[in-house]
Amino acid sequence: MLEGAEKIFDQMKPMMKKLKKASYEQNMEGFRRENGHYFREMVDYVEEAGKKEEAAKEIAVLFADKVEEKFGGKKKISGIMQTDLNFFMIYYVFPAILLTGSDCAKMTADAVCTEWGNRFKDSKINYADYDTIYKGFREKVFGIF
Repeated sequence: MLEGAEKIFDQMKPMMKKLKKASYEQNMEGFRRENGHYFREMVDYVEEAGKKEEAAKEIAVLFADKVEEKFGGKKKISGIMQTDLNFFMIYYVFPAILLTGSDCAKMTADAVCTEWGNRFKDSKINYADYDTIYKGFREKVFGIF
């Protein structure tokens, strides 16, 4: 289950660079096109489970394991990398889970968020849906950009 899910972070650096409203929209479209099947697999597993909350926790642990293996290996994840991962989770992963439209999407995102905060140092983060984040962008800052 979730074989290769760690690949969702492969384009993290370019997707977070110079993030603006237009680039966020394009990045999210591409991200979902390339990785949406992982998020669908997550929520499908929870939807099909008899004990949905337990299934969501299972998915969260499995997902965090994959991230820890990719970025930590035998050592801890560096503080800078963890910060990057946290932002990527907030901007892309959680919104992508919610965009599946599943009735279990919020439960799955909550479980992943809880596991993430418990597992990784300085990672007690929250999340928002795609529309909330998208509306938070401004095209220009003080008319400069």
